[in-house]
Amino acid sequence: MNIKNPAFSLFIGILCIGLYPILVKTVDVHGVSAAFYRMFLACVFLFPVLLLFKKLKPIPKKWIAMIALSGFLFAADIAVWNISIQVSSATQATLLTNLAPIWVGIGSFLFLAKKPNRWFWLGAVVALVGMTTLVGFEVIASLQLDLGFWFAVLSGIFYAAYMLVSKSIMRQMDVLNFMAYSMLVSTFLLGITCVALDFPLSNFTLPDWISLFVLALICQLLGWISISYAVQKLEASSVSLTLLSQAVVTGLLAWLFIGEKMTLQMILGGIIILFGIGITHLPEAKRM
Repeated sequence: MNIKNPAFSLFIGILCIGLYPILVKTVDVHGVSAAFYRMFLACVFLFPVLLLFKKLKPIPKKWIAMIALSGFLFAADIAVWNISIQVSSATQATLLTNLAPIWVGIGSFLFLAKKPNRWFWLGAVVALVGMTTLVGFEVIASLQLDLGFWFAVLSGIFYAAYMLVSKSIMRQMDVLNFMAYSMLVSTFLLGITCVALDFPLSNFTLPDWISLFVLALICQLLGWISISYAVQKLEASSVSLTLLSQAVVTGLLAWLFIGEKMTLQMILGGIIILFGIGITHLPEAKRM
């Protein structure tokens, strides 16, 4: 398959970011500190490569504010999501953050020329039913309107806004330059957050440093460059909904590598999620 195929690129990206929760769960580093090094180490690798191959281009003045906004939104999404996990539960935070496709659909409807079609909304409903099944109906019933709840919802809104803003920029800017500059902004903001809130930035073990490098090179660089290429070529609403399959990938990886239990309910939820995602792509399939 052609690596430049956006669907294949999205598939690779989902595999890479599906590994992220596994590494964060096993690494003994504060979540926001891990987010900082995820961005910082990715920048340390990407900028020299772009300079070496003479691919780094100056930012057009008209895009400076939008790239800065993208970097802020991505950093805010990661930081707020990690905080929501710390003050509530990982399950609740993940469920509410995964409302992002709905926010992307609403944002696309309000601000983009091309509106989500009925297949997107049908697929979104089915996929969210699958997500609910995967995490368990008892989790839905026990949701609490506390600080963690609102931080998780805010994380999904930040993520959706990032998808929409990055889509508008990458219509006229190549993926690698966009990623480099937006990650630089995210690195700066996350670094300030770590210093201001006294989150640790040193004295990690060798296994932790190895995990941080994997987070940066695999999850951030390979994962989000692949996803960004897909966002450039496909509709932001469809990409955001397809990213829900990350939960399925993470569940499989957790079962394979860290021994987490895989239940029939989780399998059923994963199947429903994939079915909902498939519904959103029916119009494209009919045109082929």
